[in-house]
Amino acid sequence: MKIVLISGLSGSGKSVALKLLEDLGYYCVDNLPMKLLPGLIQYHLDNSEVTQLGISVDIRSRIDINEAGEQIQYLREQGYDIEVLFLEADEAVLIRRFSETRRSHPLSGQTMTLLESLQKERAWLSPLRELAYCIDTSKMNAQQLRYTVQQWLKHERKGLLVILESFGFKYGVPTNVDFLFDMRSLPNPYYDTELRPFNGMDKPIQDYLADQPAVQEMINDISSFMNRWLPQMQVESRSYVTIGIGCTGGQHRSVYVVEQLAERLKGHYELLVRHRQLSVLAER
Repeated sequence: MKIVLISGLSGSGKSVALKLLEDLGYYCVDNLPMKLLPGLIQYHLDNSEVTQLGISVDIRSRIDINEAGEQIQYLREQGYDIEVLFLEADEAVLIRRFSETRRSHPLSGQTMTLLESLQKERAWLSPLRELAYCIDTSKMNAQQLRYTVQQWLKHERKGLLVILESFGFKYGVPTNVDFLFDMRSLPNPYYDTELRPFNGMDKPIQDYLADQPAVQEMINDISSFMNRWLPQMQVESRSYVTIGIGCTGGQHRSVYVVEQLAERLKGHYELLVRHRQLSVLAER
């Protein structure tokens, strides 16, 4: 049985993700207490033809975070195919969304402001986030979120999933990365007016950066780091690791480096490549 748990911050898009699972044929339950999950699984194994479960778990059920982690680990040890998806967004974005919908936060009241409620929720859910594949929905609309979740669901995970993500520092640092590498010290093709219109997936940029010794040294150093530490994460039963590669605008250097790293890791790990500023997400 395939089980997908969806959690995350209020206002981050959990209902959109759960509706997508429902559209894909999952039997979905919103706001299920974690202690009821084993019974729900057993019921469907014994009494129905349901093979895919989508469960929303969040602060409304006042779940015990430690208990949730133990339940997830136990189910995985029992051989269940269980994945955890955690959605989040910048606090300013979440506050704007609550203002637009005129809904109240589950923790808000006379004693806490909306911002304080969001901060408490983020801290409270952080242990569950460590078990999950994280998506930052700050710059996504509902359609983009559905597409991103659908691409993630396509992966048949048999080991560690490595997400390589390029981004531009001028647009903000992704909050969901485990490791972050800064490419802003490398030669920048942006200052060549003939190269400026291209991006790191185009041959002119690739040729330019391939000829820069510092770029190749940086790629070699990051590769050495990953070769040393990714196997250790696999041993520790990590399901996902996200590696952020940033440059100023997220168009040239970071995109090129991500593509080169993906080539080196291909065949060793399951890969998902994101180029945030190019709006590109692809399996490798």
